[in-house]
Amino acid sequence: MDLSPAFNDTLLENRTFDEIAIGDNASSVRTLTEEDIELFAVVSGDVNPSHIDPAFAETDLFHKVIAHGMWGGGLISGVLGTRLPGPGTLYLSQELRFGTRVGIGDTVTTTVTAREKQPDCHAIVFDCRCVNQLGQEVIAGLARVQAPTEKIRKNRVELPDVRLGRHRRFRDMLARAAALDPVPVAVAHPCDAVSLAAVAEVAEHGLVIPLLVGPAGKIRTAAAQAGIDIGGFRVIDTPHSHASAARSVALVRSGEAALLMKGSLHTDELMHAVVASETGLRTKRRLSHVYLMDVPSYPRPLLITDAAVNIAPTLEDKVDIVQNAIDLAHVMGIETPRVAILCAVETVNSAMRATLDAAALCKMADRGQIKGGIIDGPLAFDNAVSIQAARQKGIVSPVAGQADILLVPDLEAGNMLAKQLSFLAGADAAGVVCGARVPIILTSRADSERTRIASCAVAVLMAHAKTAAAPG
Repeated sequence: MDLSPAFNDTLLENRTFDEIAIGDNASSVRTLTEEDIELFAVVSGDVNPSHIDPAFAETDLFHKVIAHGMWGGGLISGVLGTRLPGPGTLYLSQELRFGTRVGIGDTVTTTVTAREKQPDCHAIVFDCRCVNQLGQEVIAGLARVQAPTEKIRKNRVELPDVRLGRHRRFRDMLARAAALDPVPVAVAHPCDAVSLAAVAEVAEHGLVIPLLVGPAGKIRTAAAQAGIDIGGFRVIDTPHSHASAARSVALVRSGEAALLMKGSLHTDELMHAVVASETGLRTKRRLSHVYLMDVPSYPRPLLITDAAVNIAPTLEDKVDIVQNAIDLAHVMGIETPRVAILCAVETVNSAMRATLDAAALCKMADRGQIKGGIIDGPLAFDNAVSIQAARQKGIVSPVAGQADILLVPDLEAGNMLAKQLSFLAGADAAGVVCGARVPIILTSRADSERTRIASCAVAVLMAHAKTAAAPG
């Protein structure tokens, strides 16, 4: 008797030893996903590189198959423990044979059939078989279990939500950048272990050619104390941090560097040299900072601007801030980015300047003053990132619930939002300053290695995109 149709997704009810007859069977169906492989690796400790290591990306095994012995055994255990016999079942032994590999997208039907009953110990031997969607046998064998003797009927335990923080988008972005030629970067005043380590990390990944600008003695001493090899890097001697910033900017202006990176000096010192009217790196655009967030629970990259440069931007400032973010989104492969202009509410209110700015920005986009994206606002944060929240409020919008870019009303809001996503939602954040002659990388002591490398990868992609777009 096939017991599968009687299975209840919310209620678990067992079949006692006396209730089970020879030939009774139950089944389950499961499709293997990439997340299954990663969760399996986390739980089992099976980090076989052919399953999870990007270095094996060129092989047919990478992220395609799983060590289906334990995984398939888990599928069989799931049927025995929840369907037949069900709750109260104790595993005694198992003998399995493994056939066709299981790959991502394969759908496996697992069936257990009662073969032999052993009344003296209430044990039952089950034939076990797993078959893929093509009818190919994946696993076959026997399982011997001790069946329950008392009836159990209870609600299924609700499992916790599990979110994997693999940050696949950053990994893919790094692969894109690493496939390009390394870009010369002027690193302003890298006189401590943190900034030198950041430079060494990105150079090791083949992203940049470092030009270390600062007091040569301090740089070499810091490198020696931290055990960082900078023997292959060019060191340009300057007397102090102000001179380091000015010289780094000059290297960019002369074309010797295509990127600018902050070392151990204060951000204000570096930006003062960047915005100098005669010797800086200003363009017609206002400078603005963009965080590229990799949020595990959000289905797409999320750009947040501005959370680091413009404290209280005006309407005119926001035009450039939005355009800078749209241009960056294009570099990241987002053809027509959706821009949500964040406010506390989703309606225009004359007492709330941010909502008036939002309405004006939308009209400016309609008139071609902002190009390359779809803009809508004012939108509250929930309406910007949740389709369900937008529907509940009756918001009809091509942006609501699926924003690629979030324009915040001021620096404080942006800073808090980015840090909340990082520390509470497990997001990683790559950051870059846009609107200057070259991308500017502002590293922080609190940045993880992955964040520092991702920030440089973004800047490298921007530099190459600029070169490709240059006439001639």
